[in-house]
Amino acid sequence: MKITVCVKVTSGELSPFDCSALEEALRIPGAEVTVLTMGPASAAPVMEALIQRGVPHVVLLSDPAFAGADTLATAYALSMAVKKTEPDLILCGRQSMDGDTAQTGPGLATFLGWECVPYVLEMAVEGESLAARTRLGDRKVNLPAVATLERTRVLRFPGIRRKKGVFEQWSAADIDADISRCGLKGSPTRVVKSWESALGKRKCTFVSPDELPGLLEEQLKKDFSPAKPAPAEKKLPSIHIVGEELREAAEALAEKVVVLPRAAAEELAERIRKEKPTAVLWPSDWWGRMTAPRAAVLLQTGLCADCTALETDGEEIFFYRPAFGGGLMAKIRCMTEPRMGTVRLAARNEEDLIFSMGLGARGNEAAFRQAAAKWSAKTAASRPAVDMGMAAYEEQVGVTGRMVSPKVYLAFGISGAVQHTVAFEGAGCVIAVNPDKDARIFEYADYGVLCTAEEALAALNA
Repeated sequence: MKITVCVKVTSGELSPFDCSALEEALRIPGAEVTVLTMGPASAAPVMEALIQRGVPHVVLLSDPAFAGADTLATAYALSMAVKKTEPDLILCGRQSMDGDTAQTGPGLATFLGWECVPYVLEMAVEGESLAARTRLGDRKVNLPAVATLERTRVLRFPGIRRKKGVFEQWSAADIDADISRCGLKGSPTRVVKSWESALGKRKCTFVSPDELPGLLEEQLKKDFSPAKPAPAEKKLPSIHIVGEELREAAEALAEKVVVLPRAAAEELAERIRKEKPTAVLWPSDWWGRMTAPRAAVLLQTGLCADCTALETDGEEIFFYRPAFGGGLMAKIRCMTEPRMGTVRLAARNEEDLIFSMGLGARGNEAAFRQAAAKWSAKTAASRPAVDMGMAAYEEQVGVTGRMVSPKVYLAFGISGAVQHTVAFEGAGCVIAVNPDKDARIFEYADYGVLCTAEEALAALNA
C-alpha cells in the first residue's frame, strides 16, 4: 500500500494534526509512505529531518509560482503532485495551525474525485477499504480516499542513526501544474487589509479573589440581550444561505434570503451553479467545514473560512476573520462568483453563565467542574486546553470552536489570543482570571482577577 501524507511547515515545525497523520501512516504495516508539502526552500531542513523519523520518501513542492496560494490553489497543486506519487490513501492533519481553515483536505479529495473522510479519531485499512471512527460517526469507504486526522497520535522521536531515505524538491514544471491555477494567480480569495483589531476591547476593573463570588452574583442579576447584526446601509439584492442558522446575519446584508437545505456537496454545487447567486454563506460547523470546501472546488470559486463578521457595500460582500496566527484581523474579498464563506456567529439564547478554562487552569480541572456545577454554569475551554486533553472539542470556544454570547463569561487561565477573544465579543460581562497582569485577555474583560485559577476556584467553591 502506498500512502502520501500531506503536511504544512509553519514556523519551522509541523502542526500536531499533521504529526498525528504522519504517525498513523508510519504505523500501517508494509506501507510505502511519502510526505508531501508545499512551501519555500527554507522548509527543506524540516522535511529532511523527517527521514530520521522513518519516512522513506519526502517531497517539497517549491516554486515561486506557488507563492501566495489560498486553499483552492494549494489543493490544486497538491493534487497534481499526488498524481506523481500515485498513493492508495492520502492522510492530512485536520487543519494547519496558522490558517485553521480545514479546507485543504476536502478540497484535495474533490480535485482527485476521491472520497473524503474528515475528523478521523481512529482508522484501519481493511483490504481495499478504509474504516474509521470520526467525529461525525463511523465511516467505511473504498480506496483510494483522503482522510483528515484529529490530534490522536504523537509523532515518534528521530532514530539514533540516520535512516536511508530520499528527499526531492519538485517545481511546478515537475508536476505539470498550470501556473495560472497556482499561487496568487490561482487564488480567488485576497486579503484586502489586515490590522490589529480593537474590536471587543473593554475597560477592565480589577477585583480581589474574595470579591469574585459577590461580583458574579451581581452580574447575573442584570438584564442582558445579545446584540443583533446591524443592517447594512446598502444591501445586496439577494444572498443564499445553507441551512436556517445564518438567516439573521443574511437578512442584515440582503433584501432577499434564499435558503438551501443541507445536502451533498455535488447537489448543492449543481443548484448554486444553476441559480448563480452573488454570495453563499455556509455554517462553520463540522458539516459546513467539510462540505463547503468540496463545493468550492466543484464551482472553482473562493471560500473564506470561519468568518466572524460580514460587510457589504451593496455590490460585494466582505469577510472578516482572525489571521496570521491570531495577531491580526483580516478583511477578505472573493474575486470570483459566487463569493462564499463559512460563518461562525454567536449562538442566541445562551446560558446565563459560562465558565471557560485555558492552559493556566491545568491541574485544576476537577475544581473547575465542581465550581461550574455549583454555579450552574456551562463549561467551555480554549483551543490550547482542548489540544492538551483538558476538555472535549465540543467545549472549545474560539474561531475553530463555538461563538458564545452569555450574560457572563468567566475565563480561568486564558491568555487571550484573538481567535478566542473574538468568540465571546457578544457576552454581557467578561471576567478574566490570570496571574499575569499583562495578559491580553484583560484588554477584553470588564473585570480582572490577578490570581491563579486555583485561588479563584477555591473562592468560588467555598
